[in-house]
Order: sequence, then structure tokens, then C-alpha cells
Amino acid sequence: MKNKFSYIYLLMILPPLFWAGNSVLARGIAEMIPPVALSFWRWTIALIVLLPFTWKQVRRDWPTICAAKKSIFLLGLLGIAAFNTLLYTAAHTTTALNLSLTQSVMPVVIVVISFVLFHERISRLQLFAIILCTLGAGYIIIQGDWQRLMQLEFVSGDLIMLFAVTLYGLYSVFLRKRPAIHPMSFLTTTFTVGVVLLLPLYLWEWQHTPPLELNPAVMFSLLYVALCPSILAYLFWNRGIHEVGANKAGLYINLVPLFASFLAVLFLGERFQSYHLIGIILIASGLLLFNLPLHRTGRIRI
Repeated sequence: MKNKFSYIYLLMILPPLFWAGNSVLARGIAEMIPPVALSFWRWTIALIVLLPFTWKQVRRDWPTICAAKKSIFLLGLLGIAAFNTLLYTAAHTTTALNLSLTQSVMPVVIVVISFVLFHERISRLQLFAIILCTLGAGYIIIQGDWQRLMQLEFVSGDLIMLFAVTLYGLYSVFLRKRPAIHPMSFLTTTFTVGVVLLLPLYLWEWQHTPPLELNPAVMFSLLYVALCPSILAYLFWNRGIHEVGANKAGLYINLVPLFASFLAVLFLGERFQSYHLIGIILIASGLLLFNLPLHRTGRIRI
């Protein structure tokens, strides 16, 4: 059992890494790919990759899928069609710093939604752990300079991103209502919902924006977002939430700005700074505290 959960926690580290790459890439190619086109082709390519391997399993699970069509539609709308399209839209009007700052509040959003909708409580120690992780993520984002908080300028993209984070928080919490079907069937059906919902928006955008130029940068970007932050990240994320719950899994979102900083060091030539180390210590401490046994910690309502 211990090895199993160690494996699950290892898997939970990968989605934030892939999503950090997604956020950095979204900002970097904002001028090359319109937001709906990026989202539509991301999920379309991911679906094309999945179908040859999953259609037989989907056919076996079809009766259960039909019985749970409302849940699958809701999860496909929230987690597939809405969140990423809004993130890519926000990337056109706000900074990468603000994108990361907004995503760092997702664990708190998940905890609040879990309590409001399902009366799921957390301990005082876990609440303190959430605060530590949020501070760690925020410290990396502001680069250790609290004065930067006063200099942040919030625009429409920030409000769009906050709405996107709320929707993904709902997706994460509602995963407990997912039907009892194979994980690959679940990915295939929710990806299909996302593609179908995005198609009319893509056709509308296609008529009002310049044609997409398939240069190497665009093709690499589409392949990356289809494989890593889509298929792999969602498979690992959904499995992790199934095993450890939305509150505990949501805390790993705080790794997104940390990984984004590492990616900037690796690919953009930025230097590793002391605030990165402080952020790492705070996030690691929060994750450790949140996962301590609860037999000596009283639960509280938030």
C-alpha cells in the first residue's frame, strides 16, 4: 500500500510540470495561434492519438457512458472545453506572471468548493499547509520582492483566468462523480465532448482571424499540448484525484509556478535565484504537512 501511494504522489508531480510548460508556451505563441484554434486542435489531435487504442474499451463501456452522459458532458465542458480555451484567451491580454499567480490560488478554490458542495472538511494543520504552499508559489511568482505585488496591473485577462481557475476547481471536485468506466474511456469521451463543444467556436474564430500558419514552432506546440498537458497530464491527474481526493491533489497545483521557473532557467537562460529555493522549501513543507496522518489533528470548518 505504501509503495502504491508513493507511486501516486510521483504521478501527481507530472501534471503541474506539463501544465507549467503549457502556460509558458501559451504566452510564447500567443501571436501565432488564436486561442480557440490552439484549444480545438490540442484536443482534436489528442483524440486522434487516443482513438486507435481506446475505441474497443469505449465500446465495452458504452452502456455505462450513456447512463452517465450528463456527468461526462459536465466534466468535458469544465475541464476540457472551457478551462484551456479561457487560459489561452487570457494569455493574449495578461502576463505570464499574472497567469501563474492566478493558478496558484486553485488549491484554495478546490478546498472551498469541496466544503460548499460536499461538506468536506480539512484539519487545522492542513489549512496551514495550504497557506504554506500558496505562499511558496506566490513567493516564486513575485521573485522574492513583495513590492512587486503593488506593481501588478490586472486586466481583462486576469479576470478570465480567475474564472478559468474556478471552472477547473469545479472539474477537479466533480471528478468524484465520474462514472465507473476505464480511465482511457473517460479521457476519450470527455475529449470528444470538448472537441464537439469547441468546433462551432473554432469555425467562428476561423472566419475572423488570419489563417493558421503551420510552421515548425506551431506544429511542435500543437504536438506538445496534445500529448503532455492533455493525454498524460489528465490521465495522471484524474487517477491521482481518484486515489487521494481533490483537496490533497489540488495542493500540487502550487508546483506550476515552480516548474515554470525551472523551465525558464532551462530554455530561456534565466538564473536560479534564492527566491526559487525559498519557494521550494515552503511548497515542500506544505505538501509534507498536508499529507501527515490526521489522527491527532482536529478537523475544522472553513
